[in-house]
Amino acid sequence: MKNRIPTLIIGSLLLLIFLFLLFAFQVRTTEVAVVTTFGSISGQPRTEPGLYPRFPYPIQTVYKFDKRLQNFERKYEQSFTRDKKSPIISVFVAWQIEEPIVFLKRFNGDVARAEASLENVVRDAKNAVIGRHDFSELIAPNPSLVKFDEIETEMKIMMSETALKTYGIKIELVGIKQLGLPEGLTAKVFDRMKTERERQVKKLIAEGTSEAVRIRSDAELKRDTTLAEARRQALVLRGEAEAKATEFYKILNQDETLARFLISLNGLEATLKDRTTLILDEKTAPLNLLRGDIQAPVNR
Repeated sequence: MKNRIPTLIIGSLLLLIFLFLLFAFQVRTTEVAVVTTFGSISGQPRTEPGLYPRFPYPIQTVYKFDKRLQNFERKYEQSFTRDKKSPIISVFVAWQIEEPIVFLKRFNGDVARAEASLENVVRDAKNAVIGRHDFSELIAPNPSLVKFDEIETEMKIMMSETALKTYGIKIELVGIKQLGLPEGLTAKVFDRMKTERERQVKKLIAEGTSEAVRIRSDAELKRDTTLAEARRQALVLRGEAEAKATEFYKILNQDETLARFLISLNGLEATLKDRTTLILDEKTAPLNLLRGDIQAPVNR
């Protein structure tokens, strides 16, 4: 009897675990669960992690879905722009289950079926949005003309309206992964880019030449203005000097002897300004002043 006790304990534990699995289920942090009773939705989706009670199958069935972001990529294919160009575009979509009940009713919880339906939504939105834009808004020499962000936002808005209401899917992110050109269109694009670059080079050269001419003209104008002002000031100074000289001449003409004396004195001062040795006749002006000969004639 004692040997059967451990067996009974183990059996009881296994039975409890089995009953627990039949009457409870666990929801992880990355999951959302929907419970059906005889095929009909029972209550709200279980979004919080933890243990929940249930009735065993076939009374109740538990459907669990991954609520994390999932990635989907549309295959690489051509789309037509508003100006009839045909770039090859690949689009990626990040999505997650927002309405588990709608998702369950639509796809019976099958993610593969959901992505197959989502592919049609992505294709239709991509073609519709690309068809409203010119090719130059996808590829252009000037980055300011490219409207990738605007195009991706338009595609996201268009996809979200259908995906959420019809499939219970929320579109979190839409982006253009790859952008290519058919062989026939590539050469035309390169030619257009080359022409645009050449036009920009000519424009920059013209602007540089114009700026150089402007700078040179400003410099010449400043030079001429400065020279004219200098000439004007020189004339003013010369006029003032001549006026003063005229006044001095008038004073000197009043006393010829004093005039001769001052002229000789200035000459003597200029001659003896530095250390100079001269051998001259004492009667030579202005050395005659040293003899006190004020009446000596002045050499001119």
